[in-house]
Amino acid sequence: MSTESVIPQPPAPTVAIFPPPPPPLAELKFPLGWLLDHAAAPIKYRSLTEVARIPVAAGSPIQNLPYSFAPAMKLAVTQAADGIWNGAMLSVPSVRGDEFEGVGTVHAVRRLLEYGWDKDSPSVYHARRILFRLLAEDDDPSLLFEFTPPPAKKLERESVVALRQVLREASAAVLAQAGFESDPRLRGAANRILDRVFDFLRTPLAEKPWIRVGNQQVLAAEANPPSIFALHMLAHMPLFRNERYEAMEALYRWLTHPLPRQEQVQVLGKRMVPVPQYVLGDCLPHRNAVEGDIPAALGWLELMARLGFLRRNDNWLKMHERFIDDCGRDGVWHPHKGMSMPRSSNPWCWAPYPLEPSHAGDERWTDVTFRIGLIARISGRPINVV
Repeated sequence: MSTESVIPQPPAPTVAIFPPPPPPLAELKFPLGWLLDHAAAPIKYRSLTEVARIPVAAGSPIQNLPYSFAPAMKLAVTQAADGIWNGAMLSVPSVRGDEFEGVGTVHAVRRLLEYGWDKDSPSVYHARRILFRLLAEDDDPSLLFEFTPPPAKKLERESVVALRQVLREASAAVLAQAGFESDPRLRGAANRILDRVFDFLRTPLAEKPWIRVGNQQVLAAEANPPSIFALHMLAHMPLFRNERYEAMEALYRWLTHPLPRQEQVQVLGKRMVPVPQYVLGDCLPHRNAVEGDIPAALGWLELMARLGFLRRNDNWLKMHERFIDDCGRDGVWHPHKGMSMPRSSNPWCWAPYPLEPSHAGDERWTDVTFRIGLIARISGRPINVV
């Protein structure tokens, strides 16, 4: 028997398994010339800079396009001296009211960003203080804004905690879109938000988050699925996402499973409250979902493209390609059915759609045509500017 010592072999290194590279995509014809002739100033500006990616020199008149837009200026001047709109955060204008009547700060700032305003523009700059304050991990009831109960009523602590979490994530979303990914305050909040979601997705509760209360199936109080605000925040933080690969993979798996049929209600303390901000699965599973709410469908596709998920999902990719198929030879989109401008009742769609103030003539199609091109650019599709 050999007396030579046996040298133990080191364990094989762990290799991360990344998804395979997506297949190449067909070229998109983007009608920049048509948009410059028909679209409003913000769509012209963003078509030039974000889709066509035409360099714009400092001091160029093109840089002033978003700030010369009358609706954007009207929204900006309705901001109060404390940087807040209408003493609210998440309210949206009534469809029967004025264009910006009653809008909350989160949606107002996001609308200005969608108009092409910079994070250092006066109105956005003025709102940043309260948005950063809302990132703090506290349960200060004075920061509930429109959710503050009347003097005769007192909220349970569980409700205060949940509402502050909603406002925290909404503020993080708009600050991320404004371009503050490297700010340590936002990164700290993003880590805490994603940790809560990832902790939930790793538990058995994620497989069956529903409990029976009476004759109703509701989300358990411990359930913490991703909100639309958390997804929007992550969509605008690409470097942060790369640092949290495992959590993002778990999130992708969650977003691709079928939506449950149960009503989105959660137990909070002694009450059951609606939780429409939660995303409980695939919000765009079939063509009927697209036809039912075209602006919301485009919003979902843009969100998935920014998250890097669009090209990994054949169904979502086909939905985008169907939008492309509905574009004419000139590259301009028209509805698959009818000739009316698409509408949406989804509150999160208020800020990005429609940016076009005119709802008649060819201007009806500028918003969707621009979004189709923007999603194509974000997802890495070749762009043919015409």
